[in-house]
Amino acid sequence: MDDDPRAPVGVGPWPGGRAAWPDDPRYDPELLEHGDARNVVDRYRYWTVEGIVADLDARRHPYSVAIENWQHDLNIGSIVRTANAFLAESVHIVGRRRWNRRGAMVTDRYQHVVHHPTIDDLVEAGGGVPIVAVDNVEGSVDVTAAPLPERCILLFGQEGPGLTPEALAAADRVVSIRQFGSTRSINAAAAAAIVMHEWVRVHAPAE
Repeated sequence: MDDDPRAPVGVGPWPGGRAAWPDDPRYDPELLEHGDARNVVDRYRYWTVEGIVADLDARRHPYSVAIENWQHDLNIGSIVRTANAFLAESVHIVGRRRWNRRGAMVTDRYQHVVHHPTIDDLVEAGGGVPIVAVDNVEGSVDVTAAPLPERCILLFGQEGPGLTPEALAAADRVVSIRQFGSTRSINAAAAAAIVMHEWVRVHAPAE
């Protein structure tokens, strides 16, 4: 049955054997011979990692995502995975270099991930690209109140404390997500997904 949770993931060896292999350098001989069980869309079945990255690079959206990492936030992996799904140009990690990759589900292989020791380093690397901080602090505006800049860096804080004062001071705009319950904030990875989708809704509508 198709919905059997024990069903194999991915695809088996290329049908027809070696004689039928495609003559395209983007295809990986190991995957063609043994099958491809990776969590990739059908377009990239049997492709090398390098081939996938090159194809994504030709289509990436002109926004990036940045996350502060002072307390080894476990949400970072999930944010990287979402950035891959929404085809962000790059992901920037500010603070600690080490981060928990488990939540990324190996999508960090296909996503450009850059480290910056401080917020000032991120600002310098951005070269004047607007920074949009996401936090429900005083003075923030609803993320849907005005379109996000097409080229920008979406900056997220850590679970709990949110963005540091230095990060908020560096931002060109501070936006928040409307909430109606009792909790002060929502999960950082969930917040990142909402804001990235808002960027996509405005700047990359369905064809």
